[in-house]
Formats: sequence, structure tokens, C-alpha cells
Amino acid sequence: MATDRSRILSPSQLNVLARELLEGSFANIWVQGEISNLARPGSGHIYLTLKDGRAQVRCAMFRAKAQRLAFTPTDGMQVLVGGRVTLYEARGDFQLAIETMQEAGEGLLRQQFEQLKAKLAAEGLFAAERKKPIPALLRRLAVITSPSGAAVRDVLSVIARRFPLLQVDVLPVPVQGKDAAAQIQRMLQRADASGRYDALLLTRGGGSLEDLWCFNDEALARAIAALHTPVVSAVGHEIDFTLADFAADLRAATPSAAAELLVPDRDALSARVLRAHERHDAAMRRQLLAAAQACDRSFMALRHASPTQRLARGRQQLAAGARALQRLRLGLIRKPGEQLGALHHRLQRVNPALDLPERRHGLFALNARLRRALQARVANARQQSDGAARALLALNPMTITRRGYALLRRADDAQVVRSWQQVASGDQLNAELADGRLLLEVVATHDS
Repeated sequence: MATDRSRILSPSQLNVLARELLEGSFANIWVQGEISNLARPGSGHIYLTLKDGRAQVRCAMFRAKAQRLAFTPTDGMQVLVGGRVTLYEARGDFQLAIETMQEAGEGLLRQQFEQLKAKLAAEGLFAAERKKPIPALLRRLAVITSPSGAAVRDVLSVIARRFPLLQVDVLPVPVQGKDAAAQIQRMLQRADASGRYDALLLTRGGGSLEDLWCFNDEALARAIAALHTPVVSAVGHEIDFTLADFAADLRAATPSAAAELLVPDRDALSARVLRAHERHDAAMRRQLLAAAQACDRSFMALRHASPTQRLARGRQQLAAGARALQRLRLGLIRKPGEQLGALHHRLQRVNPALDLPERRHGLFALNARLRRALQARVANARQQSDGAARALLALNPMTITRRGYALLRRADDAQVVRSWQQVASGDQLNAELADGRLLLEVVATHDS
């Protein structure tokens, strides 16, 4: 069989042609699938396989793109990736070069939920000061939920057991699906506008994030926050949180928990009523006793205020006044004389003339002691001064010169010469004698 040698290609040439064909035939595409075989080498690139139930495709996301990811991809995660189809020429592998990646399914919904939650929280929609208090004792409650769900059965069962006197209206709405959020919003606004209800309970049973997604509608959250009637939200299970929960005035973990929060326990309420009745009876008894005691005191006060009693007390007060006046008269006569004698006696005790001779004798004695101490101090100071003068004179170098010695100083810097090593041949010295100075020149130096 003849072969056209001009059309023979090498593997690398064939791979180049295939790559150019792939990249030229497909624009940027989006692929959704499950991550498997995820690898993150030290280069910072991400290598993975995207798969579904029937096929898989290798993918690569290079470091510059991978560093901008807002989440950490893991095996088993559903993602939506955008990129271009290409060929890895070194191995001839068909692959997808990923430009962007985001979570798909619940991951994407969770991301949207967090973004919307942060936006509404920043506006203050979930602020505690906007929450309305729930009445302690409800008369009429609206339960907004699916009439066929388990949530409404749980709520009605708890209310019937705890407080059957409460009037409950079930307002039916869909709690899942595309139009559910709008219908829930309209029902809440109608119930609020009616003014019939003390509180509104928005509830449904548990489910996946997609099942509960209608309760994360932005318009519904804003409508809940704007209602005048207090709203209690009990959507899903304890771990489920929706924007309706944050916008409501009170969030309950489950529908049953919401019913228990809204209505009191019948037995506990009966016990409270009984205790209140007992406290009321006790208060009435205390008031009756206090009133009886007040009547007794008033009766005694009236008897005490009778004219006969007042006249007798007036006589007693008059006699007591007369006795006090007699004591005062006697006191005004005796007391000044007694005070004058006491003052004369005290004046005699402090008379300075009686103490003057003794104080004069003490002054003479102190003057003599002071004179002796001063003379001793002067003599001692004179002796110390004479000793210091003799010591200074003995230390004066000029005193030694009178015995034939001389004080040598260098002529250039007036430094005292204490050793022959301080001068050299040719240096000039000043010799200070007792009666003058000599200028000397050093001829030679040597040790002793």
C-alpha cells in the first residue's frame, strides 16, 4: 500500500493539531459535576477529575486562578466550573483548563444565603432592638404553614395538651417550591392587617437546604421585619437557620418548641392561679388586720382627747411648771455666787506673781550653764584651729625649702617633677627656693 510521506505526522504534531482543533471549536464552557482525585501539589496548581454517573473529565486549575478561590474544594463536592477545552500535549490527555469555580447545589445556595444574610444584617434588619415582644398569654394565634404537614400536627398537639383555651387558626400556604415565598408573604401581611391575632407562627418541618429555600427569600424577610404583629419562626430542625428565623421576633428550634414557647402549661398556669389566689387572700387578711388595728388606735386617741382627760393633764402640766419655776428662781440666786467663788479660786492658782521667784532662780542657773558651755566650746574650737594650722604648715612644700630643698617644675607646663624619668636632656626646669626661683637646664639624667 502506497503511503504519502508528506502527510506523515509525529505524535507532537498530531497533539498540536488536536489541541488547536479543540480550542478553536469550543468557546469557554461551563461544566457541573462532582470532584474526585483532587490533588494540590507544591506548585499551587489544582488537578482534579469532574464526574457524573456516566463519564468523567480531567481538569487543571493553575495557581493564579486557584489563589482567588473563595472556598476550599474537596473530593465529593459538587461544583460548577467555567473554562476552555484543551489537550495536554505531553500525555495526549484531553482536559478542561478551569478559569473559575464555584460551589454548586447546596454549596452554591449556602454561599448565596451567607451573602444575603450579611447584606440584611448590615442594614440592621436583624437587630435586637427591632424585635417585638411576644405577649405572655395569647388569646388568638395564627399558624401559617402547610395544612397537611407534620409541623401543624405537632403544633396543634402541643397546644391542645398545654393550653386548649387558645384559639388557633391554621392559615394554609405552600412551604416549598418556586411560588411559596410570595404566597407566604401575602398570607403574613393579610393576617397582620386583620388585627385579629396576638402572634403569628410561621413553621414547617425539616428538609434539605433546597427544600427550605423559600424561607430565605429577601422580600419575605423584609416583609416579616415590617409586620406589626409579633412573628415566631420555627422552620426545619434545630440545625436549620433561614432568613425568616433571623427576621422574626423569636426563633424556635422546632415547631413543637415554638408551641411550648407560645402557650403556658395548663397545670403550671393552674398552679400559678392558685398561688395568686392564696397571695390575694393573705393580702386581704393583712389589710383587714391593719384596718382593725387602725380603728383601735383611733378609738384610744378619741378617749385620750376627751375634755376631762385634757383638763387633768392641764393641771398636771401647770403643777410641773410651777415646780420648775421655783427651781429656776433659786438657781438664779445661788448659782452666780457659786460661780464667782470658783472663778476667784482658779485665778489665784494661775497668778504669775506666785511663780515668779522660782522662775527667776531657774533662769539664773540656765544662764550660768550657757556661759560655761560657750566658753568650753570656744576653747575646743581654738585648739582644733591651732592643730589644723600646724598641720597645714607642715604640709606646705615651701616650708621644706627653708631647710635647703627646692621644688622643681617643668618650665613648659609647670608640672611638678617627682621622678628623673619625667624630664629629658635639654628640658628647662624652674626651681622654687625659699627666697626665689632658678631657671635650670637638664644636662643629663640617670637613676640613683
